[in-house]
Amino acid sequence: MTTRLSDNPTTRLSDHRWGMAIDLDKCTGCQACVVSCHAENNVPIVGEEEAAYGRTAHWLRIERYWEGEYPNVKAKFMPVMCQQCTEAPCEAVCPVYATYHSDEGLNGQIYNRCIGTRFCGSACPYKQRMYNWFDPVFPEPLEQQLNPDVTVRSRGIMEKCTFCVQRIRRVKEDAKAEGREVTDGEIQPACAQSCPTNAIVFGDLNDPESRVSQMARSSRAFRLLENLGTEPGVVYLKGGETRV
Repeated sequence: MTTRLSDNPTTRLSDHRWGMAIDLDKCTGCQACVVSCHAENNVPIVGEEEAAYGRTAHWLRIERYWEGEYPNVKAKFMPVMCQQCTEAPCEAVCPVYATYHSDEGLNGQIYNRCIGTRFCGSACPYKQRMYNWFDPVFPEPLEQQLNPDVTVRSRGIMEKCTFCVQRIRRVKEDAKAEGREVTDGEIQPACAQSCPTNAIVFGDLNDPESRVSQMARSSRAFRLLENLGTEPGVVYLKGGETRV
């Protein structure tokens, strides 16, 4: 399932390469990140019946696994979102170029171009793209909390985690207006902001001094399915006594 992080964890695309590091030793599986992602990105609630058909609408899921041998078994948790791959399989299969790669390392999604072929979902080895089977419904009072910075997607398209790109753009625009550079830790995706144990760290992988870059170079670091050559922008830190 996992392999060790390579010695060259990033491919330089521009001044920034946004990435995320998740310390699995700190994750408690509380799913605060999942709830905050729903609220920030206008992700609809599909209900128990549709979820039973596999039509879940989470941009972020918590995988549970077991570590150790019986009776000394411990439950462990792993947040899984779009891995923002440098060599993304989803991009090559889209017939209308709705999914694209930005110069800052993000896998973008043009919703009004998508025609819902779901080829990208089939090509994604992490299975972290969702399809809108129905027009989104937000029962009262949930319609009162929709984020005006994020569009409400229509039926028949694919959608996924964007590292809260609207927050990235807002901070960059504010920094530009103030004539300064974006500082490390200034950009906080909803999942990182809401994590009670600070297990999720976001930042610029091209900055060797950033916290996320230092965590990516940790001896505990690995990436999901790295042997596939997708070069994900998400790095995980396996459980251990020493934390960065």
